Amino acid sequence: MKRFAIMTMFIVAIFSVMAGCSSNSASKDDKTLVIGVDDTFAPMGFRDEKNNIVGFDIDYAKAAAKEMGYKVKIQPIDWKTKESELNSGRIDLIWNGYTITDARKKQVNFTKPYLKNAQVVVTLANSKLNKLNDLNGKVVGLQAQSSAADALDASPIKSKIKNVSEYSDNVMALNDLKSGRTDAVVIDEVVINYYMSKQKGTFKVLNESLAPEEYGVGVKKGNEELLNKLQKALDKMNTDGTAAEISKKWFGEIKVLK
Repeated sequence: MKRFAIMTMFIVAIFSVMAGCSSNSASKDDKTLVIGVDDTFAPMGFRDEKNNIVGFDIDYAKAAAKEMGYKVKIQPIDWKTKESELNSGRIDLIWNGYTITDARKKQVNFTKPYLKNAQVVVTLANSKLNKLNDLNGKVVGLQAQSSAADALDASPIKSKIKNVSEYSDNVMALNDLKSGRTDAVVIDEVVINYYMSKQKGTFKVLNESLAPEEYGVGVKKGNEELLNKLQKALDKMNTDGTAAEISKKWFGEIKVLK
């Protein structure tokens, strides 16, 4: 009898642990959304001089969460593992210049696009490179597991490039470009425009872009309730002018899509 009681207690304990694990989510507080970001992706999400994470997407996410009645926790993640972070439940949303692609649609659900972008090639201002064919035999850098890599893979110029150097973030890629370790970098147009405004005379963008694209917010497959709530909030922000206000703050113009 005593043996049976001990076994029963053991089984109950196991099921309690399993229940706790299965109910675990990115945010233990149901009213807090955990937003996964690359904290080096200016001007969408990056650290300011006080080490605070700021940017267009940060303000956009906070405004949407407020509209939904949620609090926000901004969680820096390794961008290479963003989908794993989402699907494991460690974050609730991928929201940081996250490009909508067919491959990603198989892994996550997306909101409607909210911002247009393009993958462009940047080099130093005094470089003789001016068009895509000039990359023949050159070393090109880009952020690993990014849409920059997808755009380059889809371009005929990829087969002519000497070598592709991958980096954990765009800051490292641009630093290697400035130091001469690469000849060019494939990068989001939104991002390089920001850096060119801050470091005038340092970079130039080639005349031809690689691919147009659009940003969306990534939501875990099966969580249609959160997706619908979020989209409703984003739609309202477009209607009441909140999205336009945030866009003017970071871009000086209205760039958000309606």
